[in-house]
Amino acid sequence: MTYKEQPEQGEAEPAPPNEPALTALSLYPQEWALFLDIDGTLLDLAETPEAIAVPPSLPFALQALSRQLGGALALVTGRAVAFVDPLFAPFHFPVAGLHGAERRDAAGRLRRALIPPAFQEMKRVIAEEAKAWPGVLVEDKGAAVAVHYRLAPEREADVAEAMQRYLQEAGPDWILQHGKLVVEICPAHASKGHAVEAFLSEAPFAGRRPLAIGDDVTDETMFAVANRLGGQSVRIGTPSGKTLARASIPSPARLREILAALAK
Repeated sequence: MTYKEQPEQGEAEPAPPNEPALTALSLYPQEWALFLDIDGTLLDLAETPEAIAVPPSLPFALQALSRQLGGALALVTGRAVAFVDPLFAPFHFPVAGLHGAERRDAAGRLRRALIPPAFQEMKRVIAEEAKAWPGVLVEDKGAAVAVHYRLAPEREADVAEAMQRYLQEAGPDWILQHGKLVVEICPAHASKGHAVEAFLSEAPFAGRRPLAIGDDVTDETMFAVANRLGGQSVRIGTPSGKTLARASIPSPARLREILAALAK
């Protein structure tokens, strides 16, 4: 989960889904399961975590597409599930939050991550230390904590050093996740790839080929799973040799156009 650009003011008219990566999805929806990151993928990146904007038509397009896929559409995000639901109201999609540390399946069953008291206290101490760095934002996600330096890129080394130090304090049950201008401590068992595999073991995802779409290094684990299982992996943004994704789409706006066209 990262934050970079200001949200765009409007949505373009739906264009034909002619990207090869999504052609199979449009032709054989019963064979595919769709897994979507949120920030930087479905939604334009923003200066702060709270500044993201959801185009009013997007939740309805996702719901229509979910129906076409027989319900085999899930959101896989670094956000907490509790943060995600208001974004896409009135719908509640299957979702993996906190990079897979918590997950709600298609039947509505929610598995939450436990928050030890020591970790709760550590988040408070991190927030206190970050007050000395103007522009650095601390996002308390419950079972994870992210420190964003988008507004203060000169603090990258300070943030990296501090979060490495706090990781040692947290112990082996936690790992460090690096993203674009963000460093996060989250549960060690959390992985977007594991979340995709968990969905694929359950109805209505079971027996389908995964199509995973994301934009950041934290999405690489679900790209790996999609590739291994004969599916498709798509990265949003400029193609890069440092990704496992086999295809790319230039921007979240273009992805929304494609999804809107598929939904119709």
